[in-house]
Amino acid sequence: MIINRTVDSNSEKDTYDLGFEMGKEALPGEVITLIGDLGVGKTVFTQGFAAGLGIREPVCSPTFTIVQVYDEGRLPFYHFDVYRIGDISEMDEIGYEEYVYGEGVSLIEWANLIEDILPDRYIKVEISKDPKKGFDYRKISISGEKQ
Repeated sequence: MIINRTVDSNSEKDTYDLGFEMGKEALPGEVITLIGDLGVGKTVFTQGFAAGLGIREPVCSPTFTIVQVYDEGRLPFYHFDVYRIGDISEMDEIGYEEYVYGEGVSLIEWANLIEDILPDRYIKVEISKDPKKGFDYRKISISGEKQ
């Protein structure tokens, strides 16, 4: 199924709730890419997504570990933050393919930095600000192919 929609978020709660809904609907093997500048709400979206999967422990960006694994939800959740990778080959060192092609759900922040190794099918979530619409406003574009 092809997805192509845009959501207006006017608060952190809106962003969290969208993540929550997508987490509730996530299927095994899905890959979600999350793209946006610093401070646009990627972590808030991810926290909602994790909650939608039934994960109750605190979720934060794994900036220095690259991947954080959460097993307590209805599906294993692999949360990547590839902002600090120096070379795409570092992804092999952490077992990237085992996660992304496994039975869990992978969410990859800053996925535009590793486009060359993304699977053929994934859902792209792009979050952007528009100061003209207010400090808390976010435009969230969702596109790609859902299993």
